[in-house]
Parts: sequence; C-alpha cells; structure tokens
Amino acid sequence: MAGNSIGREFTITTFGESHGRVVGVLIDGCPAGLALSEIDLSKELELRIPDNPKIVSARMEKDQPQILSGVFNGFTTGAPITITVENKETKSSDYKAIKNLPRPAHSDYPARIRYGGFNDYRGGGRFSGRITVALIMAGVVAKKLLAHYDIEVLAYTQTIGPVRSNKKFTVTEIKENRYATATRCPDGVCAEKMEAAIIAAREAGDSVGGVVECVALNMPAGIGEPLFDTLDGDLAKILFSIPAVKGVEFGAGFRAAELRGSENNDAFCLKDNKVVTTTQNAGGILGGLSNGMPIVIRVAIKPTPSIAKEQQTVDLATMENTQISIKGRHDFCVVPKAVPAVEAAVAVTLVDHLMRLGKVPKILKEP
Repeated sequence: MAGNSIGREFTITTFGESHGRVVGVLIDGCPAGLALSEIDLSKELELRIPDNPKIVSARMEKDQPQILSGVFNGFTTGAPITITVENKETKSSDYKAIKNLPRPAHSDYPARIRYGGFNDYRGGGRFSGRITVALIMAGVVAKKLLAHYDIEVLAYTQTIGPVRSNKKFTVTEIKENRYATATRCPDGVCAEKMEAAIIAAREAGDSVGGVVECVALNMPAGIGEPLFDTLDGDLAKILFSIPAVKGVEFGAGFRAAELRGSENNDAFCLKDNKVVTTTQNAGGILGGLSNGMPIVIRVAIKPTPSIAKEQQTVDLATMENTQISIKGRHDFCVVPKAVPAVEAAVAVTLVDHLMRLGKVPKILKEP
C-alpha cells in the first residue's frame, strides 16, 4: 500500500494537489445504510474557512463536493465512496518564479529530490494544507457513523502564538462556541487576543502557530491493537499526515515526564456502577487501548512557512545561496483551519478501530 491510504477496515485514500483539477477521497469499508448527502459535506467544509479576512489567506475556495459513487437514494450502498471538490481559486503564477527556490520549512526541497523534480510544486502540490479537504470529507462519514454509537469528537483551538486559553470547557461550551469565533477558540475573550496575535504577525510579514485540543467522548474501553497498531499510535500517525503538525500528545503528554508516579497515575473508582478514573493524565488510553474515559489529544501546529520576511535559501538551478521573500496568498496562521482536520482524523481512526472489533455492523439498517 502506498502512502496515500490509511486504515484497515475503514480505509481512506486521498488524491489531488493544491493547484490540480480536484482534491478528493475514496472511502472503502463504510457500512451500507448511512444517510449521506453533499449538503452534509458542504456544511463541514465551510468550517475550514474563518470568517475574518484579516487572519486567513485570500484564496477563498467555495468548495462544492460531488459524490461520484457509493451513495444511492441518499444512503451509502456499501460500495466505495468517491467524493471530489474542484480547485477553482488557484493562482499558479505565484509559484513559477520560485520553483527553483525551496521555501524554508516547506517540503519543496525533499519533495524535489524524492520525485526527481516531477512533483507538482504549485502551492505545495500534494503537501499543501489544501489536501486536508479530502480528510475532512472522510471525517464527515466517520463522524456520522460514530453518532450511531453516541461517540462524539470535538476539536478546538487552545493556543495561538503566545496566547493560550487555560479555561476548562464543558462539552456544551465547546459545541456551542468553538465555531462562533474566527480562531475556533470557545473562549470569546481569548479568541480576540488570538486574532490580534495573528494580525500582528501578518503586519510584521511573519506567521504564528498554535495548539489544537481534541476530545473524543463515550469511546468504549478495550479499543486498540497492541503492540504495533495501538490506538494512540494510529491516532498519532494520521494526525501527522496533516501538514504543519509537529507534535502530538495524549493527556498530560510531555508534562508526565516531570511528575512522580503518585502524581501521574489516574486512580480508578466506581461511579454509577461504572469504572472511571479520578484524573485524566493518561488521556483515555492505557497500553494502546482505550480505557473508557474521554480521549484527550493535543496537536502542535507550526507557524506557516510561507512568509513575506526575507529568508535564506539556495537557487537549485544555479546552486548558489540566495534570498527569498514569499509573495502570494498564504495563511498567517493555519491553526483555525486545522481544527476540523484534526477532528476528522481522529474520527476516521476511531471508526477503523471499532470496525476491527466488529463494533460497527456492515449494514446499519434495512431499507
């Protein structure tokens, strides 16, 4: 299997490039009987683009998904589902002048070496954040399947640059408020500070990164495939497929290294005749298996590499040192756009692991 597919029972294969004709996804293994429409997909894709033009790229695609196969009379058939969106707002001329100048912190140089210069360099090609559109569409299907089992996946922005929200949000607050702000932070006051941080970076010809936190609720205990297909391992793998992701942690994460066992251990107790933990340092996963508690993941997103500030690079045509200042339409912070992508990635992996244990039937209901 090439690197464009992931999953064993619920398998997704993404295709397309940033400035190519389409971006799309092929989903294999979805049970028959799931209600699915292009409107469902459009609603989720609209969440990618913040409604504040000061913090987002001028490339504003009006994504109109097309379901090409696997759906009949409004329900999945059990056959592979193919979904595409067209790339209409491309401006490839921005990249012709710098095709021999690898952008610092971008995939330009290693991709050129790996593919002998035949790779599509426009807009980052296959390595662009634009490709998360395919992941988000797969996530729509995955989240609809999870909803049949009352499993929810909720992501939101926790940090942008130096601005961090330390508020402990309720599930209701996350649901109602995360998309009410352009930065996708449920804390309205903090969200305004995050916007200001992005605008300040933009005015300086620079960019900022941040952290997306994701919570999966109502996952049953015992889901995962140790030792090499652990639940946290597979979640980390798909999350690292999102461009700009540089770190993934569960529960206390790296902070656990500073704690004593007595501080880090999550004690068990009974609550309403159910085994739960009194704290959440493990993030809902022990030994690669879900423990029945909410799964808590944080994803570190690096600053957008394409910035107006002058940077050093190498002209690969002349093999001389040179400078580059990147023009064109770029995000100054991709964290808000990453929120639905992180949510989708987690949902896809949870469905795949549930199906491995037969928790999701091949047919959801009779017509």
